[in-house]
Amino acid sequence: MSLLDNTILFVKQKLENAEAGHDWFHIERVYKNAVLIAEEEDCDLMIVKLGALLHDIADSKFNDGDETVGPKVAREFLEFQKASEEVIQHVINIIENISFKGGNFEKKFTSKELEIVQDADRLDALGAIGIARTFHYGGFKNRQLYNPNIAPLTNMSKEAYKNSNAPTLNHFYEKLLLLKDKMNTETGRRIAFERHKFMELFLSQFYAEWEGER
Repeated sequence: MSLLDNTILFVKQKLENAEAGHDWFHIERVYKNAVLIAEEEDCDLMIVKLGALLHDIADSKFNDGDETVGPKVAREFLEFQKASEEVIQHVINIIENISFKGGNFEKKFTSKELEIVQDADRLDALGAIGIARTFHYGGFKNRQLYNPNIAPLTNMSKEAYKNSNAPTLNHFYEKLLLLKDKMNTETGRRIAFERHKFMELFLSQFYAEWEGER
């Protein structure tokens, strides 16, 4: 089988029992988003595909906050597949620099391929699926749906963002609604704009129902 086929098989097996917001289907959606965006960009499509497939191979949220696990797993897999060091390092750079991390994380690496995969990943945090993923993860962590007495915190440090236990609805203001203006590509911005509008409509309905107005 090809490197791409082997990577797909590896990721499916590795994430077989993953939390539903970060499972194989999340990876598959990000992969499709990345390929779609890449059609409009001058990029190395294989790096985009590998980066999308491996970007969440060992999310730090499920590894006691350890951000070194994902890059390590990806490197070991790609080395076993006899990928070149150039390809391996580029994919690792994508994994290490893709996350939101409170919105104040300064990327230590830039490339068109990273921009594409980052946009693809962020698109899966927006719109109907983004809403579903957010509440699923909140339930997974046993968080309140909403508490009007706990205000969202923006501009959090990386550590504060990682350690937050705020109600699920706060996540919209602490991350999701900020993503539209952080997209890297024109295709990403266009899709994000539509998904952002859907989330605003959802929030309007949510608050109306919370207050017993509808």
